[in-house]
Amino acid sequence: MHLHQENSKMPKQAIMRNTAAVLFGAAVLGAPAAAWAGPTINFGDQGFLTLTYGVQIWTQYQGFTSANDSGSITDTFLRRNRITFSGQYNDYVGFYAQIEAGNDGKRGNTDRSIYYRDAYLTLDYSDAVRFIAGRFKNTFSRENLEACLEPLTIDRAEVISYTPFGGTRDTGYAVWGNLDDAKFQYRFMIANGREGDDVPKHNPRMTLRVHWSPLEPEYDYGYRGTYLGTRKVFTLGAAYDYQADVAYADYGLRQDMKNYKASTVDVFWETPTKSGTYTLSGAYFDYDTGNAINQSPDPSLPITTQLQASYVKAGYLFPDKIGLGRLQLFLRHENSDYNLTSGLYDQTWNGAGFNYYINGQQLKVSFEYDQIRFDKQDPINPALQDYNQATLGFQLIF
Repeated sequence: MHLHQENSKMPKQAIMRNTAAVLFGAAVLGAPAAAWAGPTINFGDQGFLTLTYGVQIWTQYQGFTSANDSGSITDTFLRRNRITFSGQYNDYVGFYAQIEAGNDGKRGNTDRSIYYRDAYLTLDYSDAVRFIAGRFKNTFSRENLEACLEPLTIDRAEVISYTPFGGTRDTGYAVWGNLDDAKFQYRFMIANGREGDDVPKHNPRMTLRVHWSPLEPEYDYGYRGTYLGTRKVFTLGAAYDYQADVAYADYGLRQDMKNYKASTVDVFWETPTKSGTYTLSGAYFDYDTGNAINQSPDPSLPITTQLQASYVKAGYLFPDKIGLGRLQLFLRHENSDYNLTSGLYDQTWNGAGFNYYINGQQLKVSFEYDQIRFDKQDPINPALQDYNQATLGFQLIF
């Protein structure tokens, strides 16, 4: 981490807080860890600004082209392409802003808008009491909180780890902290959730998450999909998500308001040994909006509002270099039940692949092959018929 230029008069406590702030900011947004942060500019005795750039270039084969075209497609695009500004205003107040033009070039769209994916302030009163305000990572699922530039598989799940109304990010406030030497962590977030003209009442979305790490702690706000053998970790987590009056079951008559609630449990285990590093993780999700999706809801109600799903991931990192870098193999199994009366969308996802770390997460090559199988195939929509997918990815973090 580029903090060697810090003013020598800075108190030791302030230096520790600043270091933690960069680590925290990277973890919240799925950005690279502080050890990989780019150039740092110092301001006075306490302030600093760090600039980081991260890009993922994907070439992806998919067994269908669109919802009305069953022809296959091979596409090269920028899965992620982001610049991050992070740092401290003073000893207690930090900031984080990230701009991106994700999926640029996908399906021929080469005019993606640049936007702020994240923008928030932090207030670190103590390790046990920390605050966030702004737009930042939704704190519900572990996989959403795993850094997108440090996953185990080539990426997180396409759907199941994102909440129907909060998605991957939401705008609001959070309080969180570590207890008992970071063996326990808690978070409480209050944010916008579902908004818009179709929503009966604009109530806030509230999320509570806790986890327990009896071995080496996971003390950041975010997680890693793999620690590449640098930690021995076992973490159990659980979360609950709630927003009142998010939809009408009978939108035409504007009646029968439904609440949204969701729960998840997850586990992560990674241990380095002489024979290599072993990783195993899994999670279960239950999203419920009073079965409004199967009645007469507004047309914008997401189909994931009655979803039950789970995933299991496993990885093995070889102990020694193979050629220029280190090789990690991984597997993924995912099952989704949308509970729609049509029976469509229910699917099983099986994938296998590898990560080749030329310089850790800073420079790597990844590949994943997936088979997606539907319980009931749509006779006219190729996107809801069995298909295969293969993705080759290149990643650079600076």
